[in-house]
Amino acid sequence: MVNIYLWVLFSIFLLAMIGVSYYAARKTKTIEDFAISGAKLGPYVLGLSLAATLFSAATFMGYPGYSYAWGFSNLWLYLSLMVAAPLGVITIAKAVRKRNAIQKSLSLPDWLGDYYNSDFLRVGSGLIMLFNLFYIAAQFSAGAQIFQTMLGLSYSTGLIVIAGIVIIYVFVGGSYADVYTDAIQAVLMVATGIFVFISGIYFFGDGNINTAFNNISENLSSQDGALVAILNPDSNYYAVSAVIGLMIIQFAFAAQPQLFNKVLSLEKQKDLRKMIIVYIVASALCLLVLFGGLYARMAVPGLDNPDLALIEYVTWGLPAILAAFVAVVILAAALSTTDGLFVVMSTVFANDIFRKVLVKRGIVNVKEADVNKIALRISRIAVIGVGIAASLLVLNPPPFLGDLMWIGISGVSAGTLGPIMYAIFGRKKASPRSAEASMVIGLISYLIIVFTGIESSPLAAGGWATLVGIVTMWILAYTIKIPSHH
Repeated sequence: MVNIYLWVLFSIFLLAMIGVSYYAARKTKTIEDFAISGAKLGPYVLGLSLAATLFSAATFMGYPGYSYAWGFSNLWLYLSLMVAAPLGVITIAKAVRKRNAIQKSLSLPDWLGDYYNSDFLRVGSGLIMLFNLFYIAAQFSAGAQIFQTMLGLSYSTGLIVIAGIVIIYVFVGGSYADVYTDAIQAVLMVATGIFVFISGIYFFGDGNINTAFNNISENLSSQDGALVAILNPDSNYYAVSAVIGLMIIQFAFAAQPQLFNKVLSLEKQKDLRKMIIVYIVASALCLLVLFGGLYARMAVPGLDNPDLALIEYVTWGLPAILAAFVAVVILAAALSTTDGLFVVMSTVFANDIFRKVLVKRGIVNVKEADVNKIALRISRIAVIGVGIAASLLVLNPPPFLGDLMWIGISGVSAGTLGPIMYAIFGRKKASPRSAEASMVIGLISYLIIVFTGIESSPLAAGGWATLVGIVTMWILAYTIKIPSHH
């Protein structure tokens, strides 16, 4: 019965997305429209879109999976997402939006290249965006596992279906399709977060929240004492240092390119506060889904794949139509993040490399009247290439979706946050060389930390590498002189 409901609800959802994509396609005429919706969107739709982009299918499956595997220690993740991540948005968004009123940049690499007057930084940070192939791959894998678990499709067939859906509607509608569909998906995700949280209180505490969590604590403790520990030695939160690294990378998450372009899409500077408030409220409610992993550990212990914890829990405890609804919301979450990443990465090739470097420097000779048309074509072709590359990364599902997702986030943050933070807080103009060095050293430090195993937590590894990039930027900004032509 769940299969039938899932097909029906998913079909309704797809029809709604097709309608939005058609509307978006009619508004997408230029590369500016494709990349940042022409910078003409309002605070409420962007606030919801920002929250939806932050919480992906890997979030709705991977984060409850963390809770299932590690218990209460995963609440550090909730705390970081409700404190460090909003602090990062508040810190970064205002300065970036204000500066972009002058720069008119279309993406994170474009913004950095324009600010520091460096094509090396523009192209280099653009290529670093390729780390987000891992992020996209995590969403594709989540969608494929939904199709496999609840519809009986093979994993590879599910992978083709979810990748095809995302590629088609981003190809057609670009950023307009991204933002409008994200806003719809955010409402569904908020409803699911609230519903999942309340359901556990009903099942395990007869409606009393204290009783529910006392019962859950006793059950988890009987399974494994580490599940109720503040710092679980088997988790990503094994020590205070790992928690600090987690806070750093969550702060850095605010400057991820798929979130960055939402800030650039805002029409009026004065509406930034409204956008952030909507984002914080929606995020807090979406994150309640994390408790679904704790409920699943009590209801269905012994799962081989923790990422399926939420799906197994709703199938165990909820009526078929509600379980199907949650599955559709997870699929929607996959779309809400991947579409933003597709737009960002295709913009890198079309705008940041083609328009701002190859054409501007005369490396490619194109008539000025044709530049925008060709750039839009490149962006759409890039969507197909990115989709195929990300699919190849997850031909087999990863052990933890969340870990795969954080490879993408960490690589981008390590290479770009140093120059971004200095642009916001630096007291004097920095040399382009210092920003370029920060990008290279931050990225290399991340690779060293990961491949040497210095830090076992993938979240903390990204946090420490990002900190290296920031410190490097500040030191070099005060030691390298600005060239006279700048």
